[in-house]
Parts: sequence; C-alpha cells; structure tokens
Amino acid sequence: MDTWVFDLDNTLYPADSDLWPKIDQRITQFMIALFGLDGLSARALQKYYYQHYGTTLRGLIEDHGISAIDFLTYVHDIDRSSLVPDPPLAAAIAALPGRKLILTNGSRDHALLTAEALGLGASFEDIFDIIDAEFVPKPELRTYQRFFDKHHVDPETAVMFEDIERNLIVPHQRGMKTVLVVPKPGQEDHREPFEIPTSLALPHIDFVTNDLGGFLTEIIAEKLLESH
Repeated sequence: MDTWVFDLDNTLYPADSDLWPKIDQRITQFMIALFGLDGLSARALQKYYYQHYGTTLRGLIEDHGISAIDFLTYVHDIDRSSLVPDPPLAAAIAALPGRKLILTNGSRDHALLTAEALGLGASFEDIFDIIDAEFVPKPELRTYQRFFDKHHVDPETAVMFEDIERNLIVPHQRGMKTVLVVPKPGQEDHREPFEIPTSLALPHIDFVTNDLGGFLTEIIAEKLLESH
C-alpha cells in the first residue's frame, strides 16, 4: 500500500466527540432559517435529505438551488476547542509509508481546522472535499473517480478509512483495502440508525477497528518486522 485515504468526521476524531452534533445542529438551524419551519419539521426534512441524497446539502441544491458556499460556511462555523491533540495518531500517520490524503463530504476549511485542532495539521498531503466532488457526496462512484483522477491514486495500492460502511462499497469494488472505524464498546455513537450495520462481516469491509491510532501502529510494527 502506498496511499492512505482518511475520512474526516467521526474517523480522525473519537466517535463520542461533540463535533459532529454541533455541525448537525447548525444544519438544522440553517434549515429553520431557510424554510421558516419549526425545529422538528426542519430536523425531519434534514434527515430525509441526508438519507436520500447522501448529504443534506445535495438535497438542498437539487430541490432548492441554494448556495452551497453559504451552507458550508454556516454549518462548519463551530467551536472546536473540545478537540484535543492526538500525538500517538499523528505519529502513526507520519510513520505510514507513502501518501496520506483526506477524502471528506465536508469542506476543505472544516478539514483543515479540525486536523489542526487534533494536532494533524502537517499529517496530510492534501484534502479532497465536497467542492472538489462538485457537491456529489460519497458513496457515489463518480466522486471516488474524481478523487482518483485528481490525486493520481491507484486504488489497487490504496487503503480507505471510514466510519460509514456504505462509503466503503465503491472503494472495495475498485480494489482498495477498506477499514471501518467504529466506536469503542459503550462509547456514544453519533451515526444515524440506518448507518449502523447489523453485521460487521460484510464483503466490502476488510478490517474493523475501534482504535485508529492503535490499528495504524500495528501496521507499522508489522512492516518493520517484514523489513527485517
């Protein structure tokens, strides 16, 4: 493997972090202001768009032609002070042989600020965000193809780390190794109910871990043993 591709939210930071709930709440607030709905109705429409379009943003673009930049700027304007640097994860990513990239349905600015708060600001070569994807989110095939083409990634020698199992289907079909990052036992899980698989023994998931830093450290140790 020579290319290591990481999702951002709920993958590079712990599943019980309050970061995604903050973004989720900002999306609801955006929709309340946009449509003049009450909170419950806005929330229900938000989740409908998310489940059917892959992101709420795409649903709003397709059905209402909203400004994507206004949406992204608003929903990612959050306090990240609850995140703490993760030096072991930073060291593990740095020790991986080859290139490291972020592939996110969020914005580049959000990824940069979040990575910086985690002490991972220097860990990645580049970020492929929802704007690079022309607002077509994972798990769409064309989004992965745009990513492969833009960054000259050979999926046969690449690994994808994700917290949403459906986002690993296309990478696995294209030849990537896939790693599903899940919460630790008893840890709060902010994924939607439909995003939580009933089984982890799925054909498009090669590995499962609830400790990304530990998983990467094991890979590095194995590679060191192989080299000797």
